[in-house]
Amino acid sequence: MTDETIEAAVLTERRGRVLVITLNRPDQRNAINGALSSRLWAAVQDLNTDPGLTAGVLTGNGRGFCSGMDLKAFARGEDIGPMFEFVRAGAEKPLIGAVEGFALAGGLELALSCDLLVAAKGAKLGIPEVKVGLFAAGGGVIRLPSRVGYGKAMEMAITGDPISAEDGAGYGLVSRLVEPGQALAAAIDLAERIARNAPLGVAASKQIIRSSVGATEEEMWEVQGTFQASVFTSDDAREGPAAFAEKREPNWSGS
Repeated sequence: MTDETIEAAVLTERRGRVLVITLNRPDQRNAINGALSSRLWAAVQDLNTDPGLTAGVLTGNGRGFCSGMDLKAFARGEDIGPMFEFVRAGAEKPLIGAVEGFALAGGLELALSCDLLVAAKGAKLGIPEVKVGLFAAGGGVIRLPSRVGYGKAMEMAITGDPISAEDGAGYGLVSRLVEPGQALAAAIDLAERIARNAPLGVAASKQIIRSSVGATEEEMWEVQGTFQASVFTSDDAREGPAAFAEKREPNWSGS
């Protein structure tokens, strides 16, 4: 595999304060191989560390979002460890998944690592690993109960059958349901709305809400306290009220 092939497995594009990350193996249904895994994790690190970025969008090139692990690449021994780093840690800043066509197996697990999902009508969402002797070990069986409820998560996990994006919207898995071909545009629009806000406040809000799953209210007050001092004493915390008083748009620095 050439360096050019590795680089091309995931594409990135800056749109103001939004980073668009595109899985780019359309001929392989954006299946996860070593190159895609490493380049995706690198792109997420760029999103995490660049103070000029507030939010990201994750999408797939071609007919669908991602079909899961590339079994041929796995058989060749390609390292997909960085993909597991991503599905465990996610992004520090808000990341929106834009799903067309399908997000299956590891593909749905990538989508579940996003904070919000925009999906096109008719898209298929599922974890079919039990059909090939495995289970969804990339976070699927862990995260689905909090996204679709216990009963539906159990059904998806042990039958391996997918649900539609329309059903996903009904269960709360899909935040926005759009016409086919419109998922990326809608996700970018949502990300740009997020990016108008103060970066530190946005990132803290995301992390606090993510930490709330399974936690008590008392524990969450402690979690919130770890963010409050740094956010409320930041330059942006002074810029926001000043911009409001002066009736102008704020100039966020992310510091």
